[in-house]
Amino acid sequence: MAERAALDQSEYWVATLPPTPLHRRLAFAVVAVALLVYAAIVPFSGTPLPRIDSFTPTVMAIVFVTDLVTAVLLFGQFSATRSRPLLMLASGYLFSSLIAIPYTLTFPGAFAPTDLLRAGPQSAAWLNVSMRFGLAAATVGYALLLSDKATKDPLEPPERGVVFRSAAMVFVLVCALTAAATAAGDFLPKVLEAGRPAPLGYYANGMTALTNLFALLLLWRRGKSVLDLWLMVAVSAMVMETALVALLMPSRFSVIFYAVRVISLLVSKVVLIALLSESMRLYRRLSIANRNLQRESRNRLASAEATVAVIAHEIRQPLNSMSMRASAGQLLLDRPSPDINEVRTLFRQIENDTRRANEVFKTFLTLFGERNEQRTLLDVNDLVHGTIELLHNELSVNNVTTIKKFASELPPVLGSRGQLRELLLNLFQNAIEAMAATTNRPRIITVGTERLDSNSVRISLQDTGPGIHPQKLPTIFDLFVTTKPKGTGLGLGICKMVVDRHRGKLSAVSDAGGGARFEIMLPTK
Repeated sequence: MAERAALDQSEYWVATLPPTPLHRRLAFAVVAVALLVYAAIVPFSGTPLPRIDSFTPTVMAIVFVTDLVTAVLLFGQFSATRSRPLLMLASGYLFSSLIAIPYTLTFPGAFAPTDLLRAGPQSAAWLNVSMRFGLAAATVGYALLLSDKATKDPLEPPERGVVFRSAAMVFVLVCALTAAATAAGDFLPKVLEAGRPAPLGYYANGMTALTNLFALLLLWRRGKSVLDLWLMVAVSAMVMETALVALLMPSRFSVIFYAVRVISLLVSKVVLIALLSESMRLYRRLSIANRNLQRESRNRLASAEATVAVIAHEIRQPLNSMSMRASAGQLLLDRPSPDINEVRTLFRQIENDTRRANEVFKTFLTLFGERNEQRTLLDVNDLVHGTIELLHNELSVNNVTTIKKFASELPPVLGSRGQLRELLLNLFQNAIEAMAATTNRPRIITVGTERLDSNSVRISLQDTGPGIHPQKLPTIFDLFVTTKPKGTGLGLGICKMVVDRHRGKLSAVSDAGGGARFEIMLPTK
């Protein structure tokens, strides 16, 4: 059960959802297109282009928004899954988003002729290195935590403020790095010189590239989800960008300067796209599941109401019989010379009615439960005759005549007396109710038994009522299908269930001259 629950839960989160072949093909296509575009611009990498001071603020604004949204979505998935790897990755994207602000403010020419925040000439470069390395390190941390222990031992439950504390730690780290890069701006080692990487810059870019390659290797070996797949695409884009900037960029505002940032920006946001698309898929599935639960709840309520109505219908007859016989017994006892034998007979009949009421409940418990009622060899003619006797008063009150056509020497059937009796009572009472409005001809129920072959017998019951509409015949035994204005639609459905449990067959036909005929085939072996 626990494994089934875990499997069902994995289908709802991008961090645990296994990638499909379509996901893999799309990821491969994105990386291949990025490689082709990068290869196409290599011959023009050193071509200078006009300086656009608004380019960096625009790109960084997009990075800030997209990485912040990605972090929020990952924190949301962490809150649902309690996964440490997701907490690490969400913190990395939050770091990338927040540090984009001081990097943009200190970039020369972005908002001022030189820079803001009293930064030095190397402040923006070091903040850029910190931004790239920080996200790469968080991705490595995420991949390292994707071990069996981390997935089987999640934070259960997380402290209420764990997300806020993680966000606060990232914010403090960004502030500390910004303060260090600006306060010591004039003393920072050179990582960028004349618009291209200095010797130390190559080491910094190399360390970032190696960190991304290590993350890519870990994700390749351990990644098993859609999130892992698209992270590999994003990391691949960062590796290509770092390599091209370190090896081919002659200076800022060249073809390679603009191209790698635009291409990397587009490719690296596949994680956000994956999170958004899977979140929409999740919302759609949850919406459908919620509607299904509401519909199921309504159906269960209707089923409960209908079942109670059927039980009340079945139990009403023996209760009414007990009430009438008790009243008759009271009247007999109030006579000056009561007939004790007649009173004793009434008490025996009341006892039989009580036993029958108890059998009604037992029949429904066995019919809808998992246990089976004890079965015995039954005489079909006695079973039908006993049912007619139980309905004697109801047949008399409704002026219904019963014609019996019983075959002799029928083989016994193995079945549940209570269930088969309720089956016949339902069919008789349906016939009585169907003929309630019949005034132009006699109300007659013809019931017969016959032997079909050596292995089965048939019970037939025909009334002189209005019959069944041909369009409703195919569904007459379906649950909640009724031909009566105030019917529950469970009576004939329960009859079908009883016959099916006895490995028999129940059918209905409607004669052209009026009246309905029900036939029950029961096996004898």
